[in-house]
Amino acid sequence: MQGDIRAIVLVMTDATTADPAKAERDRRRDAFLSLVGVRPVIMGILNVTPDSFSDGGRFESTETAQAQARKLVEDGADVIDVGAESTRPGHTPVPLDEEWRRLAPLIGPLVAAVSAPVSIDTYKAEIARRAIAAGVSIVNDVWGLQKDPAMAGVVAESGAAVVVMHNRDTVDPEVDIEADMRGFFERSLALADRAGIPRARILIDPGIGFGKNKAQNLKALQATGRLREAFGLPVLIGVSRKRLFGDLLGAGVEGRLIGTIAANLATLARGAAVFRVHDAAEHAAAFKVFHAIDAA
Repeated sequence: MQGDIRAIVLVMTDATTADPAKAERDRRRDAFLSLVGVRPVIMGILNVTPDSFSDGGRFESTETAQAQARKLVEDGADVIDVGAESTRPGHTPVPLDEEWRRLAPLIGPLVAAVSAPVSIDTYKAEIARRAIAAGVSIVNDVWGLQKDPAMAGVVAESGAAVVVMHNRDTVDPEVDIEADMRGFFERSLALADRAGIPRARILIDPGIGFGKNKAQNLKALQATGRLREAFGLPVLIGVSRKRLFGDLLGAGVEGRLIGTIAANLATLARGAAVFRVHDAAEHAAAFKVFHAIDAA
């Protein structure tokens, strides 16, 4: 028996030694997952796009992207989410080659620049595969494994964690959005199960601002706790500077921070675990106050 155990340990050690890059990706992935459910996890947004609604064109160079990633981590971000295709309403789809042209010079230096795990915001399996090879530990798929049929396999094979987001092609005010989300997540999780993605590596995201009107966005946020209970999975909330707050507050993009924090605190109280934001320092402070009150 002791000989069998020793042989298994040696095989595992050899596999880790044979691929130190994968070992480092897995270490960062596990560092991220170990925080989920323990305290609010801050995912800092880093857009390397010319047309993102909030910060398009600001971080396209390697130097500015690295500097922003470092700042986000210093401000309290636990993970950096990098994307090279804007998915805002009315966006122009970006071909795979152009998306990778924007990412290729940046991913390796970004991973090296911070100790935090790096996530890739893409719905294209080939982009995810290349980004993971360059050091990314998490895939953030705005189409929940359903847009690209190869995505679930790429995630499973790589061992990456994955964020499965709800989305719709069109806004339909007549849709029961909570029921729609439940059906969508059931399909996504069936794809994940067939591919062999462990549930322990999956998060769900209600997809605020994607295929929903204002009322449906508010209902989706209100459903945070029920979704968490229904699927037994951590919920990620991505509302940072969204148009929803412009509609509610009459504020421009830079004036939507207070609405973002309010929505994130409301969903934190309903059990949300991860918060995708532009403003890491402000959220770290807000969560600290929330925790102090909650623990008093």
